[in-house]
Amino acid sequence: MHPKSIYIAPIEARAGSLIVSIGFMEILKGNFSKVAFFRPIIPDNHDSSDRESDIDLMLKHFELDMPYEACYGFGFSEYSKAYADGQEETLHETLITKVNQLHEAYDFVLIQGYPRDGFASLFDFDVNLKIAKNLSTLFVPIINAKGKSSTSILNEAQMNAEAIETEGCTHFATFINRCKEDILGTLKQNIAIKKKNSNIYLLPEIKELNRHTLNQVISLLHAKVLIGDAQQLQHIVYGHKIASMGIENYISHINNGDLVIVAGDRLDIILASLVCAYSKEHSDISGIILTGDIVPSENMMRLVKDFYDLSVPIISVASDSYQTALALEQIKANITAKSTRKISVAKGIFDTAIDKEKLIVQFKKPSKESITPMMFQYRLFERARTLRQKIVLPESSDERILRATEILIHRDVVDIVLLGNKIDIEHRSQQMGLDVSKAEIIDPQKSHLTEKFSQVFYTMRKEKGLTLDKARDAMVHPNYFATMMVQEGLADGMVSGASYTTTETVRPALQIIKTKADIDIVSSVFFMCLDTRVLVYGDCAINLDPDAETLAQIAISSADTAIQFGIEPRVAMLSYSTGDSGTGPKVDKVRKATKLAQAMRPNLLIEGPIQYDAAIDEKVAKKKLPHSKVAGRATVFVFPDLNTGNNTYKAVQRSSHALAIGPVLQGLRLPVNDLSRGCLVDDIVNTVIITAIQAQNKDIS
Repeated sequence: MHPKSIYIAPIEARAGSLIVSIGFMEILKGNFSKVAFFRPIIPDNHDSSDRESDIDLMLKHFELDMPYEACYGFGFSEYSKAYADGQEETLHETLITKVNQLHEAYDFVLIQGYPRDGFASLFDFDVNLKIAKNLSTLFVPIINAKGKSSTSILNEAQMNAEAIETEGCTHFATFINRCKEDILGTLKQNIAIKKKNSNIYLLPEIKELNRHTLNQVISLLHAKVLIGDAQQLQHIVYGHKIASMGIENYISHINNGDLVIVAGDRLDIILASLVCAYSKEHSDISGIILTGDIVPSENMMRLVKDFYDLSVPIISVASDSYQTALALEQIKANITAKSTRKISVAKGIFDTAIDKEKLIVQFKKPSKESITPMMFQYRLFERARTLRQKIVLPESSDERILRATEILIHRDVVDIVLLGNKIDIEHRSQQMGLDVSKAEIIDPQKSHLTEKFSQVFYTMRKEKGLTLDKARDAMVHPNYFATMMVQEGLADGMVSGASYTTTETVRPALQIIKTKADIDIVSSVFFMCLDTRVLVYGDCAINLDPDAETLAQIAISSADTAIQFGIEPRVAMLSYSTGDSGTGPKVDKVRKATKLAQAMRPNLLIEGPIQYDAAIDEKVAKKKLPHSKVAGRATVFVFPDLNTGNNTYKAVQRSSHALAIGPVLQGLRLPVNDLSRGCLVDDIVNTVIITAIQAQNKDIS
């Protein structure tokens, strides 16, 4: 019988159980439709208005469909008192009842325990093991390696394994977290020698996860935000500095990531800090705290806000500088629902450390295939990871591109090339508190490749009137340079469009890469991720009013894209009429396109003309097209024109809260994708991942 729950058990405080829980939850959400999160015991310092932070993170970040009250059993004191009063059996009966109720409503339950050392002075047994045994769940202990030798760590792992076996629990895996670089190698060697311990996974110590963010500072100090947006308040604070000296000495004492504490009337320090942030030779601070409840005048604040693209958040507190510094020492570096950057880092180190296939095979999968938006995104990441690709991003001056780059680097799923001036990119990234150091940076203005690309482009297009000088002018444009990188095999795909228009993205691709041998046009699809399924909509972004021949090619390209992303294509050629019930130029066009597409690819299931309701609803389909293999079960929806397609995808997206991923370009010989200029960071990440998957099956002919 396959397990339906897993118990994450920290051996001691700060072991990193939340990091492991985040990693496991992403795996579970990628394989199960409904997943629950449960903590048998939670800290006492919470009430109805202050939710336990780990539960709050899981509910919000993973969008778990469950009430907060169903996510925990007892408070620490409540559990301790009940046990002292001899009510142990009642405690465990209550926990069993709660978890069983979750089993009935959900496909899988992720359980996170309380640090064992928190009970050390009260009990002479492992509380987590006791609870896990009663819940009949898989058990995963987490060891904190910080400050320990490799020998003591391995001994601790062995002792825990023996205790788990003695207790009669199922030992699923052991995680050793917070491993410093100097012992990681030794641990790996010793684990490799002891093959029976192959279920031990090592997670490195990541400095960033042990530092608090500006958001946490604001929350603790009840600070007022004077300047700073949501992204900037994610800045990691690596140190605190009280600015009490003169400017000349001050600027030589601050380091990257420092949070500067200064009285609100020290305008010299404030302005010097902002100037340093724009200088490429000085440290980039994470923010400024103005103390003493003193805020610069309106005129001064206007001057400060006039700094172009200001990236240094400024907050204000009532306490003086000394009191503020003392308070900051008490902040815990917790990962909260707002810590999107830390969550990305946590997922990345988990993905790198574990053998996902080995873990997933032990989980029970649902009998009926159901794909949620999170499952689809998870599968995209896993698919991209199977054959790593290099994607070039030409718009490095756009901060959304830099933020997406950092996420992709943390997730360790693709290699990234940024185009632009290396010093400018690194400086801008530091200003934003980002680390993009693992990205390759190429400057088309200085690269030795520019002349080579110009010669190649000239050879390609000289018969169309292109001169060598114009070819050189084109190759210093980032989109042309990036497209030529893909053509010459120096990158596997390109993503652009956050700043450039669709034409500026697609034209170089058509001139250099060109379309596939059997396709004459470039078209697009959106992946529409509904609650329990993913549909493909085409064309909603490129072709204004395609004729029948073009519409047939869009249908074939869309079906091929569906196959590429694991969706069985059942193609609906949409119109205002179903079957033979209507006539007119528009429906006749769709009827002709359907016949052409069926002739081009007789192995595909293609139905048309068909109305949307008959294509998606089985009850309607039985009335309108009862013998169709597509009606009521369509997965690929081909719209007759751009007006219909664009409006429909936006209507479905907004009214049903569906996740729309795209547009995804199709028909090109090599993968190039276009972003919306209003795209979010998550849109960029998804598009890069999709481009990488397209590149895995690129046509190199």
